[in-house]
Amino acid sequence: MTKLLKSLSARFLFLDRGIVPTKRLLIGYISISICITLFTFIGFSWLQIFMINGLILLASLLDLRSIPKRSDIQVTRSIPANLERGLNYIVNLQVQNNSNLSCHIQLIDGMPQSFISNFPIEGVVPGRGTVELTYPIIAPVRGKYLLEKMFIRYQSSLGLWQKQMAVQVSDAIRVIPDLSETKRYLEDAQHFLMHEGMKIRKQKSGVGEFAQIRNYVVGDDPRKINWRQTAKLQTVMTNQYEPEHGKHVMILIDCGRTMGAELRHTNRLEKAIEASLTVAAAALGNGDYVGIIAFSKEVTVFVPPDKGMAQLQKILDAVYDIKVDAAESNYLQAMNYLQTVQKKRGLILLFSDIQAFLQEEQTLFYFEGIKRRHMFMLVTIKDELLVNRARQDPTSLNRAMVKGIAQEQIMHRKRQKTKWEKQGFILVEAKEDRLATAAVSHYIHIMNQGLL
Repeated sequence: MTKLLKSLSARFLFLDRGIVPTKRLLIGYISISICITLFTFIGFSWLQIFMINGLILLASLLDLRSIPKRSDIQVTRSIPANLERGLNYIVNLQVQNNSNLSCHIQLIDGMPQSFISNFPIEGVVPGRGTVELTYPIIAPVRGKYLLEKMFIRYQSSLGLWQKQMAVQVSDAIRVIPDLSETKRYLEDAQHFLMHEGMKIRKQKSGVGEFAQIRNYVVGDDPRKINWRQTAKLQTVMTNQYEPEHGKHVMILIDCGRTMGAELRHTNRLEKAIEASLTVAAAALGNGDYVGIIAFSKEVTVFVPPDKGMAQLQKILDAVYDIKVDAAESNYLQAMNYLQTVQKKRGLILLFSDIQAFLQEEQTLFYFEGIKRRHMFMLVTIKDELLVNRARQDPTSLNRAMVKGIAQEQIMHRKRQKTKWEKQGFILVEAKEDRLATAAVSHYIHIMNQGLL
């Protein structure tokens, strides 16, 4: 009996095939049955009641003749091939009715469970007509997904019975990182940094490649005046220099256990990926060679350094689906791999958790060899929870103990940072919403100052 009840209840779910009664039919039939049952008190026999109920059911079955066949309903889906994580998108569905009968339709798209959307969506499809339906969608988890089925229910204008079916509509989509910061930088690099309270620094005098000769303006270095062109054109002309192009920038993304720590809106790895793509866009736009390595206990992704904006797409294709690994990060193996693939001197940007990085005491001596060949910079997200715990008022014994431990952790971290910075390493801590800005700002500073 239990299996039978489960089977009957399952018929009211969206399935591949089937015909189910609507709420209108069930409520109407129950109401009429109750009224007819009351007629037994005035002389109606049970046989007459059963016959009346049967006639009502047979009459309702005529409604099935006014419902289009399953082969008459065709659906197509229009969805972007690439969805950025956490952003709103609109999916368009085109429903075509090849029959002469109009119908009311309900659809549930076969989206992954991690996607956020509202189903079912409803609409009326006229006979021999087409209707477009839309629904919003948010994809919070990166990766590659295959959409295969769409579940449909449709009914006639009377709405007593409805048919259901599953249509095969296949689409392959990718959920990529949020590229909002990268797009903002590509649109206007100067405005991108000034919006965050920073400004691109002027380059060091006498450093860089000659770019052009232009008119002298107030604020230019008088030592760069081109006296030959000034005498020829009878107006003050100055030489303009720009940072040297063709430098090598290697971005390392830590995918270890600590990078899965949750922040206010996402986790550390998501912010590291978004910031690394912004730095890659800045470096490629500057004419530099950019490569990328993703690692945890071993190297999982490697993109050789190359120049041109086409390299940004290669990097995006390589890192869009990397995940946090439950294992601890192996920095030594990652640096060994880096030295085998990166022979030329370059800027190494490591996006990692500073606490896990500074706890590797033995790596300081090994990184000395890296620093002699490359310029090394660690970019990490500031632990705002630890800072808030250190600032809280010790109103109780428990809060006082938490405050003391937090302050001790901060002091230990400062001592470790000072030790690494004295060795010539660059350690950058920034808030999660300014990580990309800090990374790009330090990259521009290094290039403008000719430190590489």
